[in-house]
Amino acid sequence: MDFLLYILACIYFFLPAYAANAAPPLVANQSKLFLPLAKPIDANKKLFGLPILGNHKTWRGLLVEIIVGTGYFQIFFLIHEYFNLGLYQIIGFNPYLLSALFVGLIMSIGAVLGDLCFAFIKRRLHLKPGQAFIPFDQINYCIGCFFVLQPIYHFNSLFWITLIPLTFFIHIIFNRVGYNLGLHKAKW
Repeated sequence: MDFLLYILACIYFFLPAYAANAAPPLVANQSKLFLPLAKPIDANKKLFGLPILGNHKTWRGLLVEIIVGTGYFQIFFLIHEYFNLGLYQIIGFNPYLLSALFVGLIMSIGAVLGDLCFAFIKRRLHLKPGQAFIPFDQINYCIGCFFVLQPIYHFNSLFWITLIPLTFFIHIIFNRVGYNLGLHKAKW
């Protein structure tokens, strides 16, 4: 197997999660979409004097992340099938085990859960929103996806060993671009 093709297959599979993770700050900063849902998930509650998640984790962001991730998975699945790309088979993903809609949904939920879990951990460590928490700021959604996808799809360890470092570098590159374009507040 050509390792570059394997890397491409990993990225292709995970593109919907990348898009889902990028969507909330873009929507929050660039549109009024779902504005009534721009309320903190934790309702500004505190745990032992510290914010549970922080006021930047909103219901709007959660909804946008799930919609974007689910929708993008559908689009990429259709492209994959229409052009018979064969990338899913390279990473051992059976796209017919469950519906593409369900896979996109659980991938998106995993991305959200990873992000929220690490926001909770950051608050316990007295780290403010936007403060660096490397490498977890870059891979939290990948870890969340691992916990929801792995029990169903049983990806081999090479998939995750490849995907997590890739995600780290891809995340940094795109955040830097977004930061320079004024779309994102943090460079990392």
